[in-house]
Amino acid sequence: MTNDDDQTVTDDIWGAALSEQAQSEATPAAPAAPSGAQAGAGVFKDLSAPAAHSSTGPDIDFILDIPVHLTVELGRTKISIKQLLQLAQGSVVELNGLAGEPMDVLVNGCLIAQGEVVVVNDKFGIRLTDITTPAERIRKLNR
Repeated sequence: MTNDDDQTVTDDIWGAALSEQAQSEATPAAPAAPSGAQAGAGVFKDLSAPAAHSSTGPDIDFILDIPVHLTVELGRTKISIKQLLQLAQGSVVELNGLAGEPMDVLVNGCLIAQGEVVVVNDKFGIRLTDITTPAERIRKLNR
């Protein structure tokens, strides 16, 4: 099949779709659906009617179990491949973050809070000191 044949087939498909659309717009709305289609009508919930729990706000319980990646970032740096290959056990890499400066807490790469390092039961953790508002997060996305 050549490109001309492909173009002809595509034109025929589009032509048929456009004529079908014109016919459906010209004919009045169809009467009630056949009984076979009515059987499946009760399967789906009517989304146009207000839900009983909508007065308290949107129901977000269905997303509460979705896993996300939480990252605490101490700082960043840029080094050459040569410097990277020279790293060994005990090497120190200087980061752009200052000692005592709040660390960034990211969820799926998006900054949501800042905090400070704490040690609890010989494990490191982070105490949140500042949480980013949703408006600030949206503003950062629009940059």
